[in-house]
Amino acid sequence: MEYKNDNKFYFEIEKRIPGHLGRAGIIHTPHGDIKTPAFMCVGTHGEVRFVSMEELKSINAQAMLSNGYHLRNISPEIAANGGLSAWSKWNGPTLTDSGGFQVMSLGSGCGKVVSMKREDNMKNTEEEKRLAHVTEDGVHFHDPFTGQEDFIGPEESMQIQCRIGADIHMAYDELTSLADTYEYNVESLARTERWAKRSLDEHKKHCDDLGYHQSLYGVIQGGRWEDLRRSTCKKYAQMDFDGYGLGGAFLKETLGDILTWCNEELPENKPRHLLGLSHPDDILIGTENGADTFDCVAPTREASGTMSRFKTT
Repeated sequence: MEYKNDNKFYFEIEKRIPGHLGRAGIIHTPHGDIKTPAFMCVGTHGEVRFVSMEELKSINAQAMLSNGYHLRNISPEIAANGGLSAWSKWNGPTLTDSGGFQVMSLGSGCGKVVSMKREDNMKNTEEEKRLAHVTEDGVHFHDPFTGQEDFIGPEESMQIQCRIGADIHMAYDELTSLADTYEYNVESLARTERWAKRSLDEHKKHCDDLGYHQSLYGVIQGGRWEDLRRSTCKKYAQMDFDGYGLGGAFLKETLGDILTWCNEELPENKPRHLLGLSHPDDILIGTENGADTFDCVAPTREASGTMSRFKTT
């Protein structure tokens, strides 16, 4: 039987790491509880590569993260089948991202490998070669899979995610690259903050459309600069988000510092999700510095490469 929690989304803290920001708790969602700290397996298209839903349950996986950008065109079908948890046959807690990563990966980072290492002479992709272009309204992009021109703004992202119907959604944001300047991060962050307000307003119109309450996290940006991180976190703390996504193109050596700057300013009673960084040492650093949940494509991506080698030998 599918689990349904009649209560709205909420987070309770059970234990704390003395002298640190880290804690352990429970995130209560309409489709089950997530005991934190927790890794969310990535099922980009609503399924995890090489692992069946039964196998995910057997290894005590707690939640699945899917990609709002990649599921956008079939979101009406997902809604018609009761939302992501039921449609995917996962029948447990789910989360979708907003497409913010694709803003960077199709735009300034197009054709580049995203890493956590600073490289000499880092440069963004030339404007004329980008597949995505950011405006105040949102992002105009060329879909490399369909060949079609498309557009997603905060309103479109919220409508898509509410049709997909995960328990937790991410507000629309612009992810900057490690090559972007402080000045550009100031401009981008101000736009992301405006998008956060638009995301909240639109999300409230649709968050109960599928018969259960869908929650929204605000996504924190600000690059590698302490003043930007702390400033935006103070603003987000005053907004009506259910939790927070800790975003950014992080450098490995400054991950702990950036998380500390953010989590010292964010409300303690709301959960925080570290977006896209979950190698074992990332999880340890993240947990110690106040992150509660994590996701990363690395496990399934590396497994995919291993399986491919097996098939060719």
